[in-house]
Amino acid sequence: MISVQEALQTILNNTQDFGVEEIPFLKSVGRVLKEDILADRDFPPFNRVAMDGIAINHRFFEQGIRDFKVEGVQAAGAKQKTMSIASNCIEVMTGAVLPENTDTVIRYEDVAIENGTATIQLDTLEKGKNIHTKGKDRNQGDVLVVKNTRITAAEIGVIATVGKSTVKVAKTPRIMIVSTGDELVEVNEIPEAHQIRRSNAFTLVALLEELKIKAETAHITDDKEQLKEKIGTYLEEYDALLFSGAVSKGKFDYLPEVLEELGVEKLFHRVAQRPGKPFWYGIRNEKSVFAFPGNPISTYVNCLAYFYPWFAKSSGFELKEETVILGGDVSFKPSLAYFLQVRIEVKYGHLVAIPVKGNGSGDLASLVRADGFIRLPKEQTELKKGETYPFIRYRN
Repeated sequence: MISVQEALQTILNNTQDFGVEEIPFLKSVGRVLKEDILADRDFPPFNRVAMDGIAINHRFFEQGIRDFKVEGVQAAGAKQKTMSIASNCIEVMTGAVLPENTDTVIRYEDVAIENGTATIQLDTLEKGKNIHTKGKDRNQGDVLVVKNTRITAAEIGVIATVGKSTVKVAKTPRIMIVSTGDELVEVNEIPEAHQIRRSNAFTLVALLEELKIKAETAHITDDKEQLKEKIGTYLEEYDALLFSGAVSKGKFDYLPEVLEELGVEKLFHRVAQRPGKPFWYGIRNEKSVFAFPGNPISTYVNCLAYFYPWFAKSSGFELKEETVILGGDVSFKPSLAYFLQVRIEVKYGHLVAIPVKGNGSGDLASLVRADGFIRLPKEQTELKKGETYPFIRYRN
């Protein structure tokens, strides 16, 4: 049995490169950018009016002049006007190009306009006021979004403004999620008293959807030959396999034996943690096989704690690391790392993790009362309120 840290490092040593594809920019949200996004021109591309008001030549204000004849209007989106008489003014709208022969904008709130004359109602006025100067934000050729960024709505806006209708992103892996066990029935079936619906597979599908991975699912009964036949096919067709169940010590837990017979190299089986201790991981032809225990919480936490970092490193981005303050004393006797379910409260500006009581790794319903897991070290048995621990979030 290996430690959580050893298990994670083993997995991170076996990441894969899925390649790059070019897709329409609006479909790239949540994907990993594989090119730098450059400014195609200065930002802003012209001296931009930042307030509705009037534009003047500041030197006349310095000379004590407060009344300026309105010469015209510069609308946003219109070609740049030139003020023909330097002592006049032009009404300007937010977002418009600053008219030629002007250098300062006064907002309407500080101006009275009557009979075609604008009177400035200020005693002092800074030259260049309310103007967003050309190139102030970025210059042409500057990197606006760096490669390996996970694309959000913020990046979409930048990508659109530089005129990129398609972007290069990391390909997502082809993943097969496999559930096993004769006790499982489909979601739309009525289970017998001794059966349950196969929920773990769809939990994993949803977790992978968060990463923009469209996974496929299959179910295989506890038949060794059928397991071997179908898994052999999946190993050829998919980039990685995720299993839920059949890795413990039960009489029908054939999966480790089948994987070995199919040439999958076992890198570890059993991790010093709770929940999820029977976790099995191996590789074949650089393809990863994650075999999670079948209890719902075990499957859930192992996907977050191991598959997520594997995918992040494979795709080239870093997962955000969080820490939280433990909001109550916790006692945990086994010498195992403990993934404790918690809900998050904000107290005095700090994230505080309140332990959520469940009924073990089979208590699927407890997940909906929590926001994530904190990882408690196996070296401690008594954990005190106020101490800080790593946090794995699954609910924002």
